[in-house]
Amino acid sequence: MLEQDQKPLVNPLNRYPKPPFVKQPQEVPGLASKMDPVPDHGEKSYKGSGRLLGRKALITGGDSGIGRAAAIAYAREGADVVINYLPQEQSDADEVLALIEEAGRKGFGIPGDITTEEFCKSLVEQAAEKLGGIDILVNNAGHQQAVDSLLDISAEDFDTTMKTNVYAPFWITKAALPILPEGAVIIATSSVQAYDPSENLFDYAQTKAANVAFVKSLAKQLGPKGIRVNGVAPGPVWTPLQTSGGQPQDAIVNFGEVTPLGRPGQPAELASIYVQLADSDASYATGQIYGAAGGNGHP
Repeated sequence: MLEQDQKPLVNPLNRYPKPPFVKQPQEVPGLASKMDPVPDHGEKSYKGSGRLLGRKALITGGDSGIGRAAAIAYAREGADVVINYLPQEQSDADEVLALIEEAGRKGFGIPGDITTEEFCKSLVEQAAEKLGGIDILVNNAGHQQAVDSLLDISAEDFDTTMKTNVYAPFWITKAALPILPEGAVIIATSSVQAYDPSENLFDYAQTKAANVAFVKSLAKQLGPKGIRVNGVAPGPVWTPLQTSGGQPQDAIVNFGEVTPLGRPGQPAELASIYVQLADSDASYATGQIYGAAGGNGHP
């Protein structure tokens, strides 16, 4: 028998669904609620313990995927949270905001397109006003489209990937820096694509490598100011990013099969990493990239 306060061991091989999955194309940006199976963001499983009590977080891409898992975890750890998302993702965002409020915290949604500097500045201003400041900034939103040949990537598509994944974190962080207090944290979502890029993710992989450099350079710049900067490099994770063109539909069928765990990760499995990096207990971790890739990947 287990002791009353002992958590059972969990075999990671069997914890979540394995391929094959059904093909399920969606238009960009995609909705988690329409995925089969629906991803686990920790809605029922994540239990908080007050690690982020009183903190104030802004998370881009917080409606679904890894950003949603972080938002739920942050709220259950005691933080108030602003999530940003595209207007088309409002139904997913509403679910997240309801969960934040159920946790007894303040949750705010600010829809808008982060590919413009003007909106990025406005996002930070609005978030700071709603929260009374910001001390956790998670640059998580991403754009990914699988294209087999460089010749088929238009300048417009390349620009969208760069602006979403590289320019937006720059614009948002630049706007936030003047109001981030000592002890604040910045967290970037990179990818194993930064270290071992796929041939059909030519533009996306470059942006994820840029995210790694963002973390390592900015950590050196902001360390003397008492602000930590870290990143997370996920492997294949079951999110709408993948089903809305991030992977070819043929690849969705076997998504995650190549990992030693034989399956994709679920967003809930990364939530604790984002909590750890935000928690002041991790005060010596800065300039680091934390990997979570099911046995593949380099960080």
